[in-house]
Amino acid sequence: MGVRGLQGFVGSSCPQVCTVVSLRELAEQHRSRHPGSTPTVVVDAMCCLRYWYTPESWVCGGQWKEYFSVLRDFVRTFTAAGIKLVFFFDGMVEQHKRDVWVKRRLRNNREVARIFQHLKSHRAQPSRNMFFIPSGLAIFTRFALKTLGQETLCSLQEADYEVAAYGLQSHCLGILGEDTDYLIYDTCPYFSISELCLDSLSTVMLCREKLCESLGLRLADLPLLACLLGNDVVPEGLFETFRYKCLSSYTSGRENCDRKGNVIFAVADHISKVLRLHQGQKSPWISQKAKVITPLDSQVVSVSSDPEPKPEVPVGPNPESEQESPMCTDPESKQEDPISMEPELKQQVTMVSDAEILKVARARHVQAESYLVYNIMANGEIECSNTLEDALDQALPSQAFVYRPVRQRVYSLLLADGHGGASSCPPVQEWFVYSGNPLRHPDLVRPLQVNIPGGTPSLKQLWLSQEPGAQAQRVDVLLACFDLSSSREELQAVESPFQALCCLLIYLFVQVDTLCLEDLHAFLAQALCLQGKSAVQLVDLQLDHIDSRAVQLGSLLVRGLTMLVLVNSACGCPWSMSDFMPWNIFDGKLFHEKYLQSEKGYSAEALVEQNRAWLTQFRQLESAVCAACLREDRRVVSGQLRQPHHAGRWGRQGSGSHRTSLRHSRSGPGQHWRDQGPGNRQHESDPWRRYPSSSGWST
Repeated sequence: MGVRGLQGFVGSSCPQVCTVVSLRELAEQHRSRHPGSTPTVVVDAMCCLRYWYTPESWVCGGQWKEYFSVLRDFVRTFTAAGIKLVFFFDGMVEQHKRDVWVKRRLRNNREVARIFQHLKSHRAQPSRNMFFIPSGLAIFTRFALKTLGQETLCSLQEADYEVAAYGLQSHCLGILGEDTDYLIYDTCPYFSISELCLDSLSTVMLCREKLCESLGLRLADLPLLACLLGNDVVPEGLFETFRYKCLSSYTSGRENCDRKGNVIFAVADHISKVLRLHQGQKSPWISQKAKVITPLDSQVVSVSSDPEPKPEVPVGPNPESEQESPMCTDPESKQEDPISMEPELKQQVTMVSDAEILKVARARHVQAESYLVYNIMANGEIECSNTLEDALDQALPSQAFVYRPVRQRVYSLLLADGHGGASSCPPVQEWFVYSGNPLRHPDLVRPLQVNIPGGTPSLKQLWLSQEPGAQAQRVDVLLACFDLSSSREELQAVESPFQALCCLLIYLFVQVDTLCLEDLHAFLAQALCLQGKSAVQLVDLQLDHIDSRAVQLGSLLVRGLTMLVLVNSACGCPWSMSDFMPWNIFDGKLFHEKYLQSEKGYSAEALVEQNRAWLTQFRQLESAVCAACLREDRRVVSGQLRQPHHAGRWGRQGSGSHRTSLRHSRSGPGQHWRDQGPGNRQHESDPWRRYPSSSGWST
């Protein structure tokens, strides 16, 4: 993010721009100058994720209990200093940044491949220099912060615009993040998360006024500098010739600067000496083909590729207001929207015509109480970043395919809205990362009809109704989205928080035939044992080795938890969101330990660490999942019993079958899911039915 090379340039060539500051002292100064006003720091949360995720283990699916404790300590430290935090998360990917998003995802694919090469070669986690953020970290961080009582907002455009606007208009102490856009925008001071010392609350403040002084520029020149150097909106190569000419004519080259530094000085020199003197005239060095619209006034949104000016983002909620947001609001509760919505609702062409229900969806999106629902209803477009998946393991399907039928039913629920049926809905554009997908085009995925006796209720009924039986209706719709209406009886017998986990496991085991009884035991045992373990105990847990298949299974389950959040949001929250927060139900290292033990043939008693209460629950959960799977003609058996039917212990060479075969897709029957042609194809009727092992998919 930000301006190419600017962060490194500031650190090496303009150290005077960086000043060490104490946030405690700044907060005290704020209180003395503004009695009764709470000092506030607005946090660009997406920039902070990799700095917050400090647990040593990251490859097994995430150390969520440890991570939650890190976030709790972070919040407590600022609260103790009397500083309010307001967190912003990206709520969408803007179209003009889609190419950049794709480029980063493809680069991540190569990193994931190297991680699995290392796992198979060394049977150990790679060093931190290959660190890859656990799947679902952004979405679950939102809910973790809300659980901790923090004001957490989700953007309606690129989050940095809204962060900058909020910081300026709410008179915040500053912005905490790691994005040089905040050096360019006309907003409050910019603090570096990478330099933050939590114990002392000291960090580095990057001063845009000192940057201008060092470059001989005015504040109004910074957006132009950002465009000419290249950023996420303006490709770096667009003005490469121009920068070369600036450098060639620059006579004040600095010996202590590298080439990139001298380029920045040269471009700044050209702006101050040439372009400023000839305002309204085109520079002879800039190609006439390059059309970049750059507002140079004092607007916060100061770099844009849209010929229409961006509307000013209004002020958010009063920074003084104390608010503890629940993870899913009551249908009758008033939705506070920190960003004025009426003008946008009138101008925006959406997938849903009901303005009232769209307004509710928008408010819940902004308050970070839902996941993907508003994106589907407003834009008909969603995305999912990289997951730790082994492209060479043909026996385990990508999570993009495993959970697609769930998403398709959610699309029907949100877009048909109780009338017209799925056939009347337009396809949804999915930008999902999976092996073999070059991401040149989105997958066009058609909704699937949700099969509910008596018909699908409207969103107003699901979201707003307080009638008797409304909650039971919401549960019915949730189970129908997973195509598990027949499993209601088994799930009703399961206590919270394991009900949601069992729903997910039933779905997974019905979908993916290569999952076996040992996998089920590992998933259940870790969930039960997690209830009795502290974050400190989990830190001390040591693994014999790392298994690449277990790594992928951990990521597959965590992605499933995000699907539970989506479905629960779409159905009006019949289940408590806390039931599928991973710090309550999943731990990567603990799952890995139970997986390795289960593979060695450990008994159920040993898996649950000789705890009789857990053993009783283990048997109940195992029975519920296996019985529900049997209703779907799926018998969960030991991997040892299935070994003769597969190539190797797990059938990794594609001989195994799973319900994710594309029976009715353009790729035709019998073609392995890994061989599907990605891109601009349409998926319609439910093609995800499971083939028997005799389907002829042997390699």
